[in-house]
Amino acid sequence: MGIDEPLIQVAGVIDQAEADLLLAAGVRWLGFPLRLPVHTEDLSEAEAAAIIRNLPEDAFGVLITYLSAAEAIAEFASELGARAIQLHGEIPTVDVKALRRLLPDAFLIKSLVVGKSTAEHLEMLVETLSPFVDAFITDTHDPVSGADGATGKVHDWQVSRRLVEISPRPVILAGGLNPDNVSGAIATVQPAGVDVHTGVEDSKGRKSEKAVRQFVERARKAFFDDL
Repeated sequence: MGIDEPLIQVAGVIDQAEADLLLAAGVRWLGFPLRLPVHTEDLSEAEAAAIIRNLPEDAFGVLITYLSAAEAIAEFASELGARAIQLHGEIPTVDVKALRRLLPDAFLIKSLVVGKSTAEHLEMLVETLSPFVDAFITDTHDPVSGADGATGKVHDWQVSRRLVEISPRPVILAGGLNPDNVSGAIATVQPAGVDVHTGVEDSKGRKSEKAVRQFVERARKAFFDDL
């Protein structure tokens, strides 16, 4: 499994109706953050599993997890039926290697959280983990809440640009993206994909169909204008 075209992921799926909205808008990577250390989950694990198992063949339910033990992550992904896993917490290299052995066909994404670690440390992670993952995703650390992702805040895009330049694996950009800034973000960072969560939500915390469609259309245009 690889990234054959620019990846657009929307995270924080609340229910089946929202998943259907995303699919209708052309989104094929749907993120499910579960067992979270800071935020409250958007839905139950049983609800997430039902949605993931009901996705079309060309769509992926992505388990976004902060677990750090390979066997626990593999078991959790199996319970959900998730073919893609985003390792969003701190995880020992030995467990990333073990997870690759346990799930050789899974699409593994490792987060690179800007603002929590030094740029040098993030570059070291790229070098160390590239042999065992399929992609990286940069995101934003919020020192106020302690959250790594779903902060609604951008980070220094030059850090992400540097990671794109040195990484042998595709790098997905996340962190404070929305329909208004996604084109500029893609032009600046040159990522292989983009991820959005709160940037396409309405005042009630649900995905806005208008915002999702704008985000997808503008992201696609920016990606293909750069080809």
